[in-house]
Amino acid sequence: MKKKIILIGAGGHAQSCIEVIESEGKFKIVGLIDNLKKIGTKISGYEVIGKDKELEKFKNLANYAFITIGQIKSPNLREKSFNTLKKYGFKIPYICSPKSIISKHSIIAEGVIVHHGAIINSGTEIGRNCIINTNSLIEHNCKIGQFSHISTSVVINGDTVIGKRTFVGSGSIIKNSIKISENSIIPMGSRIFKDI
Repeated sequence: MKKKIILIGAGGHAQSCIEVIESEGKFKIVGLIDNLKKIGTKISGYEVIGKDKELEKFKNLANYAFITIGQIKSPNLREKSFNTLKKYGFKIPYICSPKSIISKHSIIAEGVIVHHGAIINSGTEIGRNCIINTNSLIEHNCKIGQFSHISTSVVINGDTVIGKRTFVGSGSIIKNSIKISENSIIPMGSRIFKDI
């Protein structure tokens, strides 16, 4: 039987997440929470059922919740939502596309979503509530800090360490053994050959 789950955020990123959740087949989506969308608005066939301030009352609908707010540059909204879900006792799974490749020797923390076509290689550790977006490649023994977003088609070569709350823009390539400090913003299409 599928586990019931509530999604937090009803924008464009939510649509991508719903596609992955449906493909994975482990959860039944019972609705979305969003402060800006009108109650009853449908996103990929699922209704917006409430606002953030009402979140606690929806605990009787589902034990699981997942953050489907996007992250461009700042992770603040995702981090705030994560802490609120933990406060109310929701279980926050990690969601993995069956169209991705994830080494059994990697470690994926709660709240992470791995989108279609992503590859995570052996020895890699992904921190809590990260987005590993479509077609990104994270090579062996990398460490990705919590609340980071690895955007579409990013290539991170082996032994690289990316600090928490970091955004790596689409199409960026990071040389092996690089260290990127927390709260960094790597613009789209960057080529990184030295520590930041």
